[in-house]
Amino acid sequence: MVRSMGSSSASNNSGCLLEEEMHPNYTLESIPPSKHWNPQSEAPKDPMAYVRNPVTSAHAVDVVNGQLSAQDSVAVNPDGTVLHGRYGELSDVEGLPLEYLALLHPAAQGVSAVEALLSGNSTTNTGTVLVYGATQPSGLSATQMATSAGHGVVAVVDGQHSGSKDMMESLKAMIPEPGTAVPEEYAMVKANFRQLVHQIASGNSFDDTTQTAADDYLQTFKENLMDYTKAYPDTLPAALSADYLDFAGKEKDRKHFRDNMETYLSQFPQGASPIDPQQLHEFFTTDHYKRWKAKFNAQTTAVITGDDNADEQFNPANLVKDMMMSSTSTHEEVPDSEFFFDILQPIDTSADPAGPIMGAIIVVTHELQIASDALAKATTLREKAEALQFLTDSQKNAYAAASSVANMAKLSGKPIQVINGNLPGYDNVTVTNDHVQQALSAMGIQDDGTSILNYYIQVYRAGDYPVYADYAIHRASEELAGPRQIIVTK
Repeated sequence: MVRSMGSSSASNNSGCLLEEEMHPNYTLESIPPSKHWNPQSEAPKDPMAYVRNPVTSAHAVDVVNGQLSAQDSVAVNPDGTVLHGRYGELSDVEGLPLEYLALLHPAAQGVSAVEALLSGNSTTNTGTVLVYGATQPSGLSATQMATSAGHGVVAVVDGQHSGSKDMMESLKAMIPEPGTAVPEEYAMVKANFRQLVHQIASGNSFDDTTQTAADDYLQTFKENLMDYTKAYPDTLPAALSADYLDFAGKEKDRKHFRDNMETYLSQFPQGASPIDPQQLHEFFTTDHYKRWKAKFNAQTTAVITGDDNADEQFNPANLVKDMMMSSTSTHEEVPDSEFFFDILQPIDTSADPAGPIMGAIIVVTHELQIASDALAKATTLREKAEALQFLTDSQKNAYAAASSVANMAKLSGKPIQVINGNLPGYDNVTVTNDHVQQALSAMGIQDDGTSILNYYIQVYRAGDYPVYADYAIHRASEELAGPRQIIVTK
């Protein structure tokens, strides 16, 4: 009997195949393949190439003490557990980057503040929430959590970030209409801020009547028309302004100028005939203007599209004069057009109301804390005035804007929640474990690839370059620090 290598059967002399059990230590890998079948070894690694160290911790910056925060930090243990410096071991954080988890406390503060406002307005489904310091970490959380619950948010950006155009636009994009975001300087003008909040809460509709708006359009048109007739009289081609006929220092050109130019400029439409301002005021009404605008719209559309029906002799100023003299102009039918703006029927600017004011959330910034503490020590009006004199402009602005936000809640009899600091006369929010879990859930990625709670983070990898830790503290502590949350990883 001859054994066939790699086979589990044998052959006898009669040519029949007989099944034979395989040796227990024999496998298909028992006989190694030829050396020509071995996979090629990997290319040698570049000895100069830098390999990043694995990230095992993330820290926010404690700006007050000028160091990395021990409480607002998160670390991964060798066994895979995630420990937060303030909340201990975290669960259900798979897929969340450590950089976000370092901001878990301000995120939970925002959740707590919104929940406190909602609990005080149990009879109202949705409403308007006011937030001061909306680009601070806890303010971003409060703003996004309130909008995700269906509330309209009026977000006020403090002086540190109000000068960042990109941040203002990004924040507005986070807030669905009718909510909006405004800089601190806008909230300082209390009358304007009060009107804005009322318009958002009740619906952004104007008090002007249709006729009043039409009269305003007409008055502006008449002023522009009179200026046009003076700049381009019919004694000169419309293509040439009267200013070009000022021959100061060039008197030798005056003699032949008109002879040389009239032939060339005759191909252009002529200027406007003189119009009596009094007649224009009395005989050119809003009905005339509506019909004039329809004719002008048709002419400009024909010119732009290259339509052969465009009137080469069309003169908009003389058309006004002709319409004043004609008694039939107000009876002409105005053609319908989706691109035609009818001054007698202005565009509807109303919006769905956000609902009544539900309260205010004040994020205590560094400037607001200093101003509040200084004024709290003053007992008389004179002492308060003296305290204000020693405050910087940024501190005064922070106090004025935050007061404007708080006063709107007070006038409505609604609560005021303070986070990220202490303000005299107000209680701070209390963060519970439930708020922490809600913040973690909001940070998670949804089925559509988005998340409810988002931050703008700038990461400094001190694990690769230790000096980055000191540099990050410097950047976070500088005046007017940018609208990003600085995180240091190790």
